[in-house]
Amino acid sequence: MSKQSNSDRRQFMIRTGGVSAVAALAVTLGERLQAQDEASGGVSINHSVCKWCYRDVSMDDLCTAGKEFGLQSVELLQPDDIKIVQKHGLTCALVGNVTTETAEGVKVGGITKAWNRTEHHKALLEGYEKQIVAAKDLGLDNVICFSGNRDGMDDELGMKNCAEGLKKLMPIAEKHGVTITMELLNSKVNHKDYMCDHTEWGVGLCEMIGSERFKLLYDIYHMQIMEGDVIATIEKHHKHFSHYHTGGVPGRNEIDDTQELYYPAIMKAIQKTGFKGYVAQEFIPKRDDKLGSLKQGVEICTV
Repeated sequence: MSKQSNSDRRQFMIRTGGVSAVAALAVTLGERLQAQDEASGGVSINHSVCKWCYRDVSMDDLCTAGKEFGLQSVELLQPDDIKIVQKHGLTCALVGNVTTETAEGVKVGGITKAWNRTEHHKALLEGYEKQIVAAKDLGLDNVICFSGNRDGMDDELGMKNCAEGLKKLMPIAEKHGVTITMELLNSKVNHKDYMCDHTEWGVGLCEMIGSERFKLLYDIYHMQIMEGDVIATIEKHHKHFSHYHTGGVPGRNEIDDTQELYYPAIMKAIQKTGFKGYVAQEFIPKRDDKLGSLKQGVEICTV
């Protein structure tokens, strides 16, 4: 129905007493919401938060407060904590990474030692198969992973090594309908020497693996530091992104007008791609009212 016909119908109902003035206003509001929905491509931002940023806030308090201001997820959790979140009616949009040991006793699965070394693959494959099954049993479908640090390794070889191991994992991920998501991190400020530190490298890995069950976590904070062009990058490569993280630049604090990124425009760019996943707040609050800062972040990203 056209906008003109909606208006004509509303005026007719008012004149003839077919509806009350309140109902007429409800029709007007409905049209406004429909217009907003159409402007965003029919997509709303789904809100999550990374628990590690709120270590001094209990899981129960975070869930209770978060639900009141629109949180739908608490993430980067292991299965036992996920069960607590689910009791509050929330989900875990991104399950935490595997931490395990190789036969030689090397701890792998974290940011620094992961998929870019073939000697880690056996332990990682065993660990991630268990994590995929655990995620599926909890009704979840996204698990984080990392590339590992370069430690002198060439980026091209690192990509080939990651692809070799992750290709072996893809049949398991595909069988259970779980996506393995590698995070893009900055190697300039926070994670020195991390290999998956540019979008183009991550996209190259996605193309080499060639599975819809391998994607990237586009961390807006990290990629602003490494390469900028956030909105243009989202527009160009969004099909490879399964998840987004926020954070203020510089400092990784509140995402308000104290920093250089304008998140409402970034959220609108994400909406325009038709993205139906989650955007997680991953900033470290500077203010005493940490939950107030989180609420503000959610409000800023609700466009």
